[in-house]
Amino acid sequence: MLLHADNISKKFQHYEVLDNLSLSVKRGDIVSLVGKSGCGKSTLIKLISGLDSDYSGSIYINGKPLKPHSSQVGVVFQEPRLLPWLTVAENIGFRLGKAGAKHPRVNELLAEMGLQGKNDYYPKQLSGGMAQRVAIARGLFCRPKMLLLDEPFSTVDAFTKMRLQDLLRDAAEYNQATLLFVTHDIEEAVYLSDCVNVMQTNPGRIKATVNIDLPRVRNRNDPCLAALKSQVLELLDDRGGECAAKEENGNEANDMALHLAKLAL
Repeated sequence: MLLHADNISKKFQHYEVLDNLSLSVKRGDIVSLVGKSGCGKSTLIKLISGLDSDYSGSIYINGKPLKPHSSQVGVVFQEPRLLPWLTVAENIGFRLGKAGAKHPRVNELLAEMGLQGKNDYYPKQLSGGMAQRVAIARGLFCRPKMLLLDEPFSTVDAFTKMRLQDLLRDAAEYNQATLLFVTHDIEEAVYLSDCVNVMQTNPGRIKATVNIDLPRVRNRNDPCLAALKSQVLELLDDRGGECAAKEENGNEANDMALHLAKLAL
C-alpha cells in the first residue's frame, strides 16, 4: 500500500469529525472520497497533506510515517489559489523558488496540460479551467507519489469539467501518480475511480468501499457507470444527522496560504 491511515480521529473543539477512520490506497490507484457535506472528507485530505497535524492515529506513506510538507504528497485545492504576482511558470515551480520557473519540468507539465507557451502569463489572464490546470501542474511538479485533490473541478462548467477529468486521468497515468480526491459529484467519482470510499457522518468513518472493475479509459454512457452511481447513492442515502459542515470545511484560502508558506520554508 502506498497510503495507510490507521485509526485516525480528529476533533474540532467538542465535535468529533473523524473517529477511528482507517483507509488504505494502493500504489497507482485513483481513489475517491464521497459523503455528505461536513462528514470529514476535506479534513482527512488536510491531515494526509500535512496541513493539520493535530489528530490521533497514524498515517504512513510508502511504509514510512508521514512527514510534514513532504514532497511525496502534492495537493490541489477546490480553487486554483495561484499567486497573482507570479507567472504561470513561477506558480508551477514555486517550490524551488526563483529557479523553479526555468526548470525543464515546467515545460513538460505545461505540455501535458495543453498550456504550451503560457509560461509568462499571469493568473488574471487565465480562464477558470486553465487556472485549475496550472494548479494540477503545480501539484505534480515534484513528482509526488500521491496527489491529493479536494473537489478540484467543482467551480468549472460541465464541459470544462469533463475535459479536466480526462486530463487528470491521463496525467496521473503519465506521471505514475496515485490520486486520492474528494468530490460531491458521484458521476465523477465512478468515472475516474478504481474505488469509491463512501463516508458516513457523526462521526466520519468509511462506511463502504465500492470497487470499480472497469478499464481506466471509460465511456461516460456505459450502463455499468449508471449502475455504480446508483449503488453509491444508495449507500449515501442514510437518514442520519448532518455534520457541522462549516467547521469541517474551514477556511480554504487560509489553508492554501499556509500550505504555500510552509513549502517556501
